[in-house]
Amino acid sequence: MEENTYPQKLLAEVLGTAMLVFIGVGSVPATLIVNGKAPFTFADLGMISLAFATVVIAMIYAIGHISGCQINPAITLALAATGKMPWRDVPGYIAAQVAGAVLGALAIIGVLGHKAVTVGLGIASYGPQVGAGQAFFAEAVGTAVLAFVVFGAIDRRSAGGFAGLAIGLAVFAVIMVVGPATSSAINPARVVGPMLVGQLFNGTVHWNQLPVYLIGDVVGAVAAGFLYVALNARRGIATIAESTPEPVAAAEGALS
Repeated sequence: MEENTYPQKLLAEVLGTAMLVFIGVGSVPATLIVNGKAPFTFADLGMISLAFATVVIAMIYAIGHISGCQINPAITLALAATGKMPWRDVPGYIAAQVAGAVLGALAIIGVLGHKAVTVGLGIASYGPQVGAGQAFFAEAVGTAVLAFVVFGAIDRRSAGGFAGLAIGLAVFAVIMVVGPATSSAINPARVVGPMLVGQLFNGTVHWNQLPVYLIGDVVGAVAAGFLYVALNARRGIATIAESTPEPVAAAEGALS
């Protein structure tokens, strides 16, 4: 089967991450603008989660066959660490993802205006009631859940054609739980892009929180990747053992 060129893959990652930020992150300021002075509710969080989920599903089916639709540096690093993609491709993929996130954040302002910056631009942050340790744990666990589903969905033995739906639903579920703690970034590009654009347009950016998101997301994704590989290896060994017929004498002895 013919494979797309590396530049094509990078462009796909730029576009995919831009769409993720524009639709997913953009749903946050859109919700706050529409709500006005009304309080933010769990239903609002549900709609934001749905926006992220639907754009992830759409992008997987749109560009998954071109670049793999990783659109997340943590996932890219986890795939490379477990040998599922070459390390030489990693710098380009991450650069493309961050560039796409910046473009997506700029598009939010282009559509919603500077008011999107005023209400926070959907920049990931955790409040004073959430400590750095708790935020790190939340991001690591959330990203681990996402990465584990990704590894399972792309396994050649998984049900064909459902990877996009499985990963999108995982994104929805994680945001519903982790969102109240850390805005549920679970994606370093989704964090960096809006932060850079927010800074450019004089928004409020908590740069001191960035390491928590970057390290937490990468640690969670890589750990989940190795966990899945370990489970996969054990299952492979078990399958071989079960499929190997025992000697006739041993079988007869077991029945006697």
